[in-house]
Amino acid sequence: MGKYFGTDGFRGEANVNLTVEHAYKVGRFLGWYYGQDKEEKCKVVIGKDTRRSSYMFEYALVSGLTASGADAYLLHVTTTPSVSYVVRTEDFDCGIMISASHNPFYDNGIKLINSKGEKMDEETILKVEEYIDGKIDIPYAVKDQIGCTVDYSAGRNRYIGYLISLATRSYKNKRIGLDCANGSAWMIAKSVFDALGAKTYVINASPDGLNINMNAGSTHINILQEFVREKQLDAGFAFDGDADRCIAVDENGNVIDGDLILYIYGRYLKENGELKGNTVVTTVMSNFGLYKAFDQLDIDYEKTKVGDKYVYESMIKNNYRIGGEQSGHIIFSKHATTGDGILTALKMMEVMLERKQTLGQLAAPVKIYPQVLKNIRVKSKPEAQNDPDVQASVQKVADLLGDTGRILVRESGTEPVIRVMVEAETMEICEEYVDSVIDVIKEKGHCE
Repeated sequence: MGKYFGTDGFRGEANVNLTVEHAYKVGRFLGWYYGQDKEEKCKVVIGKDTRRSSYMFEYALVSGLTASGADAYLLHVTTTPSVSYVVRTEDFDCGIMISASHNPFYDNGIKLINSKGEKMDEETILKVEEYIDGKIDIPYAVKDQIGCTVDYSAGRNRYIGYLISLATRSYKNKRIGLDCANGSAWMIAKSVFDALGAKTYVINASPDGLNINMNAGSTHINILQEFVREKQLDAGFAFDGDADRCIAVDENGNVIDGDLILYIYGRYLKENGELKGNTVVTTVMSNFGLYKAFDQLDIDYEKTKVGDKYVYESMIKNNYRIGGEQSGHIIFSKHATTGDGILTALKMMEVMLERKQTLGQLAAPVKIYPQVLKNIRVKSKPEAQNDPDVQASVQKVADLLGDTGRILVRESGTEPVIRVMVEAETMEICEEYVDSVIDVIKEKGHCE
């Protein structure tokens, strides 16, 4: 990770950690960098979510891009996966999404997408950062070389058409709830489900610039749970601010998280003979119960570091078809290069309709294990993690759990924190074993 950009872009509080000057410079550099030695104009497509500051950052990026000679194509309010789709299918040099995903409205972010619709490579991002810090000089475009701005809402409409084309059956007579988080999905999701014939019930689809993710969406799934029960719906799907995540709710109002989605679709692919490498890609945070369920189906799995970036890298390297995170970032590599919440909802509908089962029935074989995760602040993460006595305490817990649970101890990527997580058959066991490791960390003097 660089100075400004993390695994999911340049993110911070609008005009505090992430300013219009930053956005202008990002545009300036990308417009120049991708326009070098090209006869035709550099083309960059931009999408944004519904935050009030997204308009400000959009205009700053456009100013920078056009000042460097690039043409900026505006999708307006749209989802992150739609930007990825448009970039890779319509010959753009790169794409930019303005969003802070599931964060509150006062935060925002700039996500950079390469010409293949993937997250931008580290080498290019480091060059962007060097320009932001004044280490690179680039010229302004002049005269007819100055770029222009193009309204490109047609690109968003093509993405909607693409999603509709992926459905295998009509959704007629299906009563579906959608929680759009007052974010990017607020128009797109309903359009897709309506076109496919569903009786669609939508909540949190009235963005005002300040209410994105506020008591809404995939990070506040209890709202959709209550809605599905109240309306007696067949299923519900909740998205986050930029709609690259989806958490589902079954017909009884129970949560179908990313792990259960991976199970449902991984099993479906295997039964259809389409699970490449017989493998589903997960992160280390997936529940122990998911792995036990996969073992029963003789499905292999890979565990990556936390982050959909790492999931995607594993999938592409090994040609796997499905991977994702418990948080609802699910990647279907046959159709997309990034997590796509609406696509995930369509895939769950596909399995429900093809198997003639409810989401609750499809997820029933998985026993989700109780989990306790505690953070402890330390003076040095490597020293605490590598302490022989700490390692011995972790091994002791692992031995006691055997094949009835697991322990995971890892360093936070952003804070001076060690995370200790245990999954076991009861919450009491989880608490006891987590505390036993934390006590050793404290006894050895690693705490701040």
